[in-house]
Amino acid sequence: MLIDTHCHLHDSEWFTPEQADQFLREAHDNNVQKIICIGTNPEDSFNARDFAESHDDIYWTYGIHPEFATDDKRWDEDISLFLERIRSYDEEERRNPVATDVADAPRGKKVKCSRAPVAIGEVGLDYHYDGYDRAAQIRLFERMLQLALDLHLPVSLHIREAFTDTFAILDNFPQITGVVHSFTGSKRDLRQALERGFYIGVNGLCTYTTNPLPPLEKMVLETDAPFLTPAPFRGTINKPGYVKVIATYLTEKLGVAEVNIVEQTTQNARNIFQI
Repeated sequence: MLIDTHCHLHDSEWFTPEQADQFLREAHDNNVQKIICIGTNPEDSFNARDFAESHDDIYWTYGIHPEFATDDKRWDEDISLFLERIRSYDEEERRNPVATDVADAPRGKKVKCSRAPVAIGEVGLDYHYDGYDRAAQIRLFERMLQLALDLHLPVSLHIREAFTDTFAILDNFPQITGVVHSFTGSKRDLRQALERGFYIGVNGLCTYTTNPLPPLEKMVLETDAPFLTPAPFRGTINKPGYVKVIATYLTEKLGVAEVNIVEQTTQNARNIFQI
């Protein structure tokens, strides 16, 4: 079984309901059995939740992407609303969304509740565009890291050309765990992320860039669909089924049997997100 740990299949700006259903069927045909839909702002996060509630084996996250950092007057209101909505969720289901049906549930574990987020993300820092307010991004990032700690959830990090500030902030939150999504840093950045215990999200970028790769025991697979379509499908919309393409490419790149890549990355995703 493969897991797409980061995609936006719920986003109606990119996918019609018919496309989403078609791409889910294709994903299952390619052995991609679980998918995490990533929230980028409060409204989008709850759209991901609704999508997860209406489909099997779909999970969601709550996040505020750094591009929305300047809207800080709404943070308190949005986060309070989020907390109010999840307060009614059973604590065990929220912290241990392990099984998707009763048969799979270990003794004493409850069946996965798709209303409960499996992570806080995507959150982080993005210094690629000059128009982004870095100070506001940092304030939001710290707020979201504290939220993750309060809820005992991992994070899905969006870090772009901002690793120095990111690591300095993360060092103030040593208990934070999670994934550096779509890693684009240097070998030094990779080493520092690994030293802090983070897993690394590997997607279609690996098929056409020279970004350094993490060791298999710290790797999870993702698509970031509809973005970052892997070769040889670049120029078309990305979709969760292409996790299989990434796994196959890594088999050749790393000289590791595909079954080992599938089993290890799936176990890593389960460890992080408890799915």
